[in-house]
Amino acid sequence: MKQKLIVVCGPTASGKTELAVSLAELFGCEIVSADSMQIYKEINIATAKPTAKEMRNIRHHMIDILNLSEEFSVADYVRMAGECTNDITSRGKIPMVCGGTGLYISSLVNGISFDETCSSSKLREELTKLAKEKGGEYLLDILREFDPDSADRLHPNNLMRIIRAIEVYKVSGVTMTEANRLSQKESPYDPIMIGLNYSDRELLYKRVNSRVDKMLAMGLLEEAKMVLSMDDVATAGQAIGYKEFKPYFAGEKTLEESVECVKQDSRRYAKRQLTWFRRDERINWIYRDLLSDGENEVEIASDIIRRNGVPCKIQKED
Repeated sequence: MKQKLIVVCGPTASGKTELAVSLAELFGCEIVSADSMQIYKEINIATAKPTAKEMRNIRHHMIDILNLSEEFSVADYVRMAGECTNDITSRGKIPMVCGGTGLYISSLVNGISFDETCSSSKLREELTKLAKEKGGEYLLDILREFDPDSADRLHPNNLMRIIRAIEVYKVSGVTMTEANRLSQKESPYDPIMIGLNYSDRELLYKRVNSRVDKMLAMGLLEEAKMVLSMDDVATAGQAIGYKEFKPYFAGEKTLEESVECVKQDSRRYAKRQLTWFRRDERINWIYRDLLSDGENEVEIASDIIRRNGVPCKIQKED
């Protein structure tokens, strides 16, 4: 039998964490994070890492598992998250994946098996050096020549995945897009997928902007200074909320200009997330701004989960 797997996904600042924790309380779940930055220790504010209070005693996996200097791939995520879901299921609980990194979620849910033999450390070093000299856009243009699909879905700051996509093609002659298609096997999961969003994009963007303001009040600037002062932060240094302050610390931009860059990059990221998730027709979308009086996303999501054969562990009080 396939494992039941509840998935809560959606764009940044849509309210995924709060919904996932509420559902986990109702259905006796443990949460497996699907966030490419919350895996790193020490960085908490820019990554919107849930606090102990927000977790409400629900066990969370795949958070704070790496040092800032460590690299992490989607293959690593699929392997480690799969181990987490197996462990949770073996203890009679339902695993719940929550996050906004679409590649992580789709790769896990769809049973993508990654071939790590298509690698060349020499080529990777050359591409890394080229990225430092000419930037991510330059590498994306290289990738676009033979794998436009991968180039279109990757952000210029996502250097690790851009380099990996070029590496796979140069070593194997097969594009990453095709490699992913060929590597898909039968999924071990029976997923129940719930997406949280706003029908009015401007309402979502207002939430994004408000979140950035809240992060600043919590000490985002100090966290960014700490991260940018380190030489070996690998992927973590590419998180939105850090690199945008580099011109400010260099005296090239005002604080207000850098903050606006953080907001702009966050809004663009939300747009890319939605583009990714909308490809998956299995997602049951809940639009928070369309809920009528008396309705809430927890009750609607609970009904979806129950209809898919998962009973509530506790009864919610009226």
